Amino acid sequence: MATEILMPALSPTMEEGTLAKWLKKEGDEVRSGDIIAEIETDKATMEFEAVDEGILGKILIAEGTAGVKVNTPIAVLVEEGESADTVSAEKVPAPEKPADAAAPAQEAPKAAPAPAAAATQASDGSRIFASPLARRIAKDKGLDLSSLKGSGPHGRIVKADVEGATPASAPAAEAAAPRAEAPASAAAPITPPAASAASVAKIFADRDYEEVTLDGMRKTIAARLTEAKQTIPHFYLRREVALDALMAFRAELNAKLEGRGVKLSVNDFIIKACAVALQQVPNANAVWAGDRILRLKPSDVAVAVAIEGGLFTPVLRDAHAKTLSALSAEMKDLAARARSKKLAPHEYQGGSFAISNLGMFGVENFDAVINPPHGSILAVGAGIRKPVVGKDGAIGTATMMSMTLSVDHRVIDGALGAEFLKAIVENLENPIAMLA
Repeated sequence: MATEILMPALSPTMEEGTLAKWLKKEGDEVRSGDIIAEIETDKATMEFEAVDEGILGKILIAEGTAGVKVNTPIAVLVEEGESADTVSAEKVPAPEKPADAAAPAQEAPKAAPAPAAAATQASDGSRIFASPLARRIAKDKGLDLSSLKGSGPHGRIVKADVEGATPASAPAAEAAAPRAEAPASAAAPITPPAASAASVAKIFADRDYEEVTLDGMRKTIAARLTEAKQTIPHFYLRREVALDALMAFRAELNAKLEGRGVKLSVNDFIIKACAVALQQVPNANAVWAGDRILRLKPSDVAVAVAIEGGLFTPVLRDAHAKTLSALSAEMKDLAARARSKKLAPHEYQGGSFAISNLGMFGVENFDAVINPPHGSILAVGAGIRKPVVGKDGAIGTATMMSMTLSVDHRVIDGALGAEFLKAIVENLENPIAMLA
């Protein structure tokens, strides 16, 4: 009996992916546990193992295809001597049939109430393939799905297709249907639609430009950061930290650890200082969970790692309990695998707090965007030699580093955030004490 192989969900948040490469070809024998394909998610390229056995009878999705929805059939597994043609023809959705523009006027569909936008059949009887999210958005906007052309696999209507559409694109018959006049007090405010790709491109039609197609990672970054800035009430706390004591201590440690091949970075000390501070100020070790706050016991610290086309935030779990050399080795390993997109989902998901360090690029200070559901993120700038006034009033110089703590006000209030940032500063300015 033929068995469909479906696009897997390789992480809890995965909705679609790119079928990067087939490692088996049609006609090959497949055993349970065989690696049959490489799937590119928004964050990593992962191997896909077969769970059934048989012959790879037909490949339905060609390698290199992007935007393949989870649970979409991608191939058919058959038994010896069995054909996959009939199975694939029945199971794979056909593209939506276009509306017949030449149809007689008297056969036009009658006006329907807005909920009919989620119907599963077009007026000509053909099925309409749309994602549940697209159906819900269409229903809310009063759109007729049969008037839209899907951009998803096999003509499936997806979120992007309905977000850019307006009720004006519905059939003329519906527009002409009489409607009850709503009282003025019930009128909804008119919100101008977001600029479409076509309208933006039109502005620059006479300019030379290169169009860059968004990959899964860029789409995810755009969606999550838009969500973060629209839904998280950010506020910002700024401090400077004197690094001279830390730099001297670091040089001493590195000299003693040279024989073991260990070289600690300033970033390793920042990770440790933040992890310890989360233990010292436990109420700041928290995340937003929709209708409640979750306070974590361990210090799981995420660290932003820039890669080509985006970034990862691998998580150092139980960072407060690890030595500086252990944190340094783990961070180097996670960063290397992040750049090659070889991290597993559990290695970049979780944590209550994150660090974004742009000091190595010469950036003196900046404000970072919170990565939900984290309660805060620390933006770290470069260490700069500056004139300072000492405790005795004398003017001298010191290496000063600017830090900005972006805080979710739903999770952490101002006084608590200030206490947390103070603990981080004190740990960095007294590195020996934080290791005691």
